[in-house]
Amino acid sequence: RGLGDVATAARRAVEEVRTAILTHGWDGEWFLRAYDYFGNPVGTDAAAEGKIWIEPQGFAVMAGVGVERGEDGVSTADSPAIRALDSVGEMLGTPHGLVLQHPAYTTYQIELGEVSTYPPGYKENGGIFCHNNPWVIIAETVVGRGDVAFDYYKRITPAYREAISDVHKLEPYVYAQMIAGKEAVRAGEAKNSWLTGTAAWNFVAASQYLLGARPGYDGLVIDPQIGPEVPSYTVTRVARGATYEISVTNSGARGARGALVVDGVAIDGNTVPYAAPGSVVKVDVTL
Repeated sequence: RGLGDVATAARRAVEEVRTAILTHGWDGEWFLRAYDYFGNPVGTDAAAEGKIWIEPQGFAVMAGVGVERGEDGVSTADSPAIRALDSVGEMLGTPHGLVLQHPAYTTYQIELGEVSTYPPGYKENGGIFCHNNPWVIIAETVVGRGDVAFDYYKRITPAYREAISDVHKLEPYVYAQMIAGKEAVRAGEAKNSWLTGTAAWNFVAASQYLLGARPGYDGLVIDPQIGPEVPSYTVTRVARGATYEISVTNSGARGARGALVVDGVAIDGNTVPYAAPGSVVKVDVTL
């Protein structure tokens, strides 16, 4: 809109927030969850319990905070984003999804309240909240680790869990709010079906980030990131009245980004300019 001053102020505010997060919200190997009323950090390695929480790791990396890339476009191994996501896999990972925090609280924490009232491994106290797993799934695609993202996706998706229905014990067509975590008495058992926003978030994760077709400001961004067990697939995406027929050939190589051919012409980058309403655009993508 030509509002240069407003744009400059917005960019400055973004950088101020990014700097604040990396200065005051970074614990060394992952992002802090919060500061409590008394000014003490929550989600720090210095604590005996509740050392790492899932939400800030997913959201920070989704927002590009701590994402540093080399000349090849691949995220550097020592970047805060990679270190935080590696910590998630190591400390929050289970075969049934990513737990909300770890280790679970074993005593009531008056400054934290409800989160510490549940038994270890259940609900907010070390349970697997399916709602926030997609944030990490998306974050893994941001750093180019589609194989990890797809693995996390399959851990909580009902259709993939039907093979262990004797453990999962929930309808195979709907997400659970919570799956019992690794410190629970019955790890992997799901609870509270329907009571969750997981379906919406996982739809975004699957369609816009794993399959990789999402609206951008200047055009349709086509950036597939999915595991090697999906060697090829097609996507039909309608955006602003135009239909995009997208064919993806996937190597599954970690860090690979798609090379795009649009209506027979190779383009730079991964943004396809928006076409006129009613038109059909054919896009071939090779990773």
